[in-house]
Amino acid sequence: MYGFFTVFMFLCLVRSGMSNSVLDYGAVGDGETDDSQAFLKAWDSICESEEVSPRLIIPAGKTFLLNPVHFQGPCKAPNVRVSVEGNIIAPEMSKWNNGDESRWLGFFNVNGLIVTGSGQVDGNGQSWWGCAGKSTIVFHNCHNLQLRGLTFIDSPKNHISINDVHGATISNLHITAPEDSENTDGIDISESTNIEIRDLIIGTGDDCIAINGQSSFINITNVACGPGHGISVGSLGAHGAYDTVEEVHVKNCNFTNTQNGVRIKTWQGGSGYARKISFEQIFLDSVKNPVIIDQYYCTGGHCDTHAHQNVKISDVTYSGVHGSSRKTAAISLNCSRSVACTDIVMNDVKIDSVDPGIKTYSFCINAHGTSDSTSPDVPCLA
Repeated sequence: MYGFFTVFMFLCLVRSGMSNSVLDYGAVGDGETDDSQAFLKAWDSICESEEVSPRLIIPAGKTFLLNPVHFQGPCKAPNVRVSVEGNIIAPEMSKWNNGDESRWLGFFNVNGLIVTGSGQVDGNGQSWWGCAGKSTIVFHNCHNLQLRGLTFIDSPKNHISINDVHGATISNLHITAPEDSENTDGIDISESTNIEIRDLIIGTGDDCIAINGQSSFINITNVACGPGHGISVGSLGAHGAYDTVEEVHVKNCNFTNTQNGVRIKTWQGGSGYARKISFEQIFLDSVKNPVIIDQYYCTGGHCDTHAHQNVKISDVTYSGVHGSSRKTAAISLNCSRSVACTDIVMNDVKIDSVDPGIKTYSFCINAHGTSDSTSPDVPCLA
């Protein structure tokens, strides 16, 4: 009886603990050999496994050069683990294979995906900056995702894209690119719900985090942002689009030497709504635009300046927002002239100038709500 129990327990452990290293499938890891096919073979093995929680290992002490690789699901196991302990690097732009791809790495239709480790993902994006770059990694239709522990550097475009994901925890990441690297957002979220982001350090050339259309119940906590363009809701309503964002809550976040702090940005001519948004316990250190609503956002010169519609912004709360501004206009509520911002609440907001003796002020267009214990004063919020 004891022998049977021992064998049974051994088989259970084996069944739930399958691990495959990319080295077992021919990966070299010298930073020069293209290891893409080895990664795909290893992924296919893991994805087809009927083990309870199979694991793909990218081992430490190696640097793996990958051309665009797409890891497709669905997989048979309820959870698939990817352990990134080594480094992964993209080719230079001139050596990019399959140049039509909009992304470098992608996970598609993989529910219960868990990506962890202390490794580094290097987008090698220097030659892309100023051109039409590629996303470093995209998670599409990967519900109940976990992503933690990794370092992402120098993406050709945005570092991490979360699209059509319902349920995710993203934590303990370090994302970095030079301040002058164009469009290198840290994390972009779209068409997703129930996303928790916490304990991140992000310094890039664009938004640290951007929440785009058709997204809701996004919680962002304990993020250090800088350099970069802050944490943004939007942009929304580009080129007449109908976009919706609600239940976004940003708390205990620090912004250092960023272009923006907490921002909501929409295009003229769009429609939809951005509502039930809160920014709490926010610290600002030498931020150019600490608090900003911009409903006249436009890039690329294709601006509908005569539009009479815009995304409706309402129920936005700023509480415990403190720090310093590089501009005297520390609070800018630049709302649509045709669609007012309503139920804007400011409480315990204090933003001083970085220059001693210089007073900050607020700027408003068609914004309505209340303020209490707010400096600079915001007269449009009665």
